[in-house]
Amino acid sequence: MAKTYWIGTYRAVTDPDKLAAYAKLAGPAIAAGGGTFLVRGVPAKTYEAGLNQRTVVIVFDSLEQAVAAHDSPAYQEALAALGNGAERDIRLVEGV
Repeated sequence: MAKTYWIGTYRAVTDPDKLAAYAKLAGPAIAAGGGTFLVRGVPAKTYEAGLNQRTVVIVFDSLEQAVAAHDSPAYQEALAALGNGAERDIRLVEGV
């Protein structure tokens, strides 16, 4: 079974306080769902389109585990705390 990578990029943060409230809840919710943070921060260097966006990469043992973590009540609570505090894109990608 291929590992799955949860990749998130932040196009804009409109409310840092809401983002902080989200992070306080999301980290434990993702860890409880079996996720391990591999990357969290702003790129050290960008190429191609050069978008210098905050990026998060989390690894899960499977796609099912990643989906379950995202859909869990604990993570949904974190999303509610974030509200409209950031414009983001999250993708779940299976490894090769």
